[in-house]
Amino acid sequence: MEKETKEKLAKSLTAETTELLEYIPYLLCDLWEIGSSPYDMEELIRKNIKHYDNFKVLDLGCGKGAVSVKLAKNLGIHVKGIDIISDFIEFARKKSVEYKVSHLCEFAVGDINKAVTVEKDYDIVIFGAVGNVLGNPEETLGKLKKTIKDNGFILIDEAYLISSAESIKYKNYEYLAYDEWLCLFEKSGLRLVDEITVSAEQEVGSDAEMAFIEKRAEELIKKFPEKKSIFTGYIQSQKNEYEDLEENVKGVTWLLQKV
Repeated sequence: MEKETKEKLAKSLTAETTELLEYIPYLLCDLWEIGSSPYDMEELIRKNIKHYDNFKVLDLGCGKGAVSVKLAKNLGIHVKGIDIISDFIEFARKKSVEYKVSHLCEFAVGDINKAVTVEKDYDIVIFGAVGNVLGNPEETLGKLKKTIKDNGFILIDEAYLISSAESIKYKNYEYLAYDEWLCLFEKSGLRLVDEITVSAEQEVGSDAEMAFIEKRAEELIKKFPEKKSIFTGYIQSQKNEYEDLEENVKGVTWLLQKV
């Protein structure tokens, strides 16, 4: 894995150092849904898109495949998921078999920066809470747009500022205000079709996720005491991000259409 890719991946996972990457699968071993809500994405598709049953969907930075597998199961669509962490891809493949949708799902280990240059003609591309792996917001939207057909759709899990930028606790990502996002959509040739913001129930779920991650971090600290600082640093970054989502930014899933 190239150094730049490692650094972008680490930031997308709220890791302060690339040294933590090898431990991410263990830290997140209790969680299947990492970041994005499959239910919100399914609702946006059902509500706003007709005749999606033959759609081809690309899930970039698919993690453990929760979104891909559940969309395939509930909507009958074909999904290709790509993630650079091989343990995640192996888990996603097992889940597709468990959910009896392996014929609808393809999972591949790969760098999504390279994938956006070769993957084309999808009906929908999903970019679920992957941060700035593809660059800044404008660069990200431009790269995602190239993977879909004319009039195709982008499902992107993001967040927008609801307080001042100075209030942000997690410093490895630059959040935009809602109006700035709207201007960027227009500039990028994308129409905002619909959106779902993070609910109070989802925020409570984040607390449960944090408890699982903290437990695994404690286990790793006991096993690798010399690396305590990287695990405690990860926990603090996670807490900062969760606190930002409660106080300073609003999580949102947008459905955008290429125009």
